[in-house]
Amino acid sequence: MAKLYLYRDRLRHNYDYLKQEFKQANIEWGIVTKLLCGNKTFLKEVLNLGPSQVCDSRISNLKAIKEINPDVETIYIKPPAPSVIKSLVRYANISLNTQLTTIKAISREALKQRKKHKVILMVEMGDLREGILGKDLEKFYSQVFKLKGVEVIGLGTNLNCLHGVMPSEDKLIELCHYKKMIEDKFDRKLPIVSGGTTVTLPLLLGSGIFPKDINHFRIGEALFFGADLFKDKTIKGMYPFTLELEAQVIEVSEKPSEPFGEFGANPMGVKYTKSKNKVTTVQRAIIDVGVLDVAPQFLMPKNQRIKVMGASSDMLVVDITHSRHKYPVGSTMKFELKYMGALSLLNSRYIDKVVL
Repeated sequence: MAKLYLYRDRLRHNYDYLKQEFKQANIEWGIVTKLLCGNKTFLKEVLNLGPSQVCDSRISNLKAIKEINPDVETIYIKPPAPSVIKSLVRYANISLNTQLTTIKAISREALKQRKKHKVILMVEMGDLREGILGKDLEKFYSQVFKLKGVEVIGLGTNLNCLHGVMPSEDKLIELCHYKKMIEDKFDRKLPIVSGGTTVTLPLLLGSGIFPKDINHFRIGEALFFGADLFKDKTIKGMYPFTLELEAQVIEVSEKPSEPFGEFGANPMGVKYTKSKNKVTTVQRAIIDVGVLDVAPQFLMPKNQRIKVMGASSDMLVVDITHSRHKYPVGSTMKFELKYMGALSLLNSRYIDKVVL
């Protein structure tokens, strides 16, 4: 069986780096664990780091987190579906919200459970995923701030996740403006302005002016991949890969460089287009992992002389012609991962999860 490794020392290093940066900026932050898909082996490693907050987008994952550490503060980071409200109040201390009917339902359930559920209102800043339009925010707040059982503790926003809209100093200043507008209008304090996720981090780490009212981040990708999403590079001083895939070779053979025969669509619906390159002989290896586990475009062989050719549901084909290292059947091959690749692998029950 293929194995997904989490390197404990790299994870700790990245956590300590981020912790120091946020401490210097006087910013609170929560670790986003949705990448881990509720895997308790890996969640325990994250909780052992000592975060004050853990954020996730699945109720079942928050339940797993609370089972490991009932005292850690949990944040549900997408607008809740009506069907999960009861579990939301039970397992999440805070939730991000955009719908009046949903917040009213949370209020009723919180009263039933004799709890005070904290709410952050998400503001639309251009990426057109979740968020209340700025022009509607005042009216929206006027309808929720007096609800029993819930407490609106701040504003937040999300960028880059749908259309790739990047954060900017102007957008963050605008978010802070909404905070001041609400506080002045309703004579209520909003202690939290959750200004972003990993994509916003380079603005904080850069030399520019960062709005002082932005005092909260939700960080996942930077922790696990050291990602600077502005430059598509690794943040200096951080590890790019805390996770790696290792899978066994199940076939090695010399084959033509081009497929032959009559072509139809493959199981993924793709029809092969024959290239004009001269047909040669290449050495190919088949690896015991497939599209069911991870899409091939999210895999990066650690051996840079290897090229990923494609995959079917449960087998990956790579070209090892130019590799100096031999890969006999039974040997293993390691791959570094892009974020979506790691997410798929963590969600696959066919992959062992191992801490090193």
